[in-house]
Amino acid sequence: MAALKPPIYSVAIMPIWVGSAIAYAQVGAMDVEILLVFLGAAVCLLAWVNLSNDVFDAQTGVDKNKLHSLVNLTGKPAQVFWVGNAFLALGLAGILWLSWRQGDPTVLLLVLLACGLGYAYQGPPLRLGYQGLGEILCFLSFGPLAVLAAHYSQSRTWSLPALAASVVVGIATSLILFCSHFHQVEDDRAAGKRSPVVRLGTRRSARLVPWICGSVFGLLLLFVGLGIFPAWTLLGCAGIPSAVRLSRLLGTYHDQPQRISHSKFIAVGLHFWLGLFLGLGFILSRLG
Repeated sequence: MAALKPPIYSVAIMPIWVGSAIAYAQVGAMDVEILLVFLGAAVCLLAWVNLSNDVFDAQTGVDKNKLHSLVNLTGKPAQVFWVGNAFLALGLAGILWLSWRQGDPTVLLLVLLACGLGYAYQGPPLRLGYQGLGEILCFLSFGPLAVLAAHYSQSRTWSLPALAASVVVGIATSLILFCSHFHQVEDDRAAGKRSPVVRLGTRRSARLVPWICGSVFGLLLLFVGLGIFPAWTLLGCAGIPSAVRLSRLLGTYHDQPQRISHSKFIAVGLHFWLGLFLGLGFILSRLG
């Protein structure tokens, strides 16, 4: 279960939920069938990313001490790789169906771009995550590309609130990846993976975490103040307790891998509660 990481799949669900909720707030309707297919496709595509990354990391040796790697658990990298590709095919099939039904390739193109960035993160020959660019790719894929694709699938239009929400969701998603580096700094450094935490060191990286969290909720307040978001979206502040817990944990134990190995799951909690209530806030603004 640690290798499969069930909680992490909220990372795929929340951008689709938020984008669809904003579309509902604007047009007053939601195609549930499209929503469900998109959610299923997003989960499949994230499964592909996770499984293929396990295989690519096994090739570089960065995961040699990672007990919850599926490649390490099974000893069958080829099988893990092809199971991942099966999830990729299934996810893209869902998006193809959606685009065919709407007679519009826009969503498909956005998702294909997101998949390309997902591959570039760890896949050869680029392996951009090893150059410290993973957080940027994560922001783009799970922020603007995912949220705007979901919004377009429901409304067939673009909007400023959807773009603004994609920035908030993207930062929260990148924070999860950022926190995942803390407990594996030595393995990353040995394998030549120059993650932001390797580059900055754990102490300075930990000092950044409260600022990253603050930017998420600061943007939420700013967008409400500017009238881009309805006041109901302040419910997204439900993620603040997770932000406080995360900041305190890493601030205190940043250099003790065993005590912070779960920090990314606290960041997942922040992302989940923020996304859940951000989308709900848009829906309540319509119903109200």
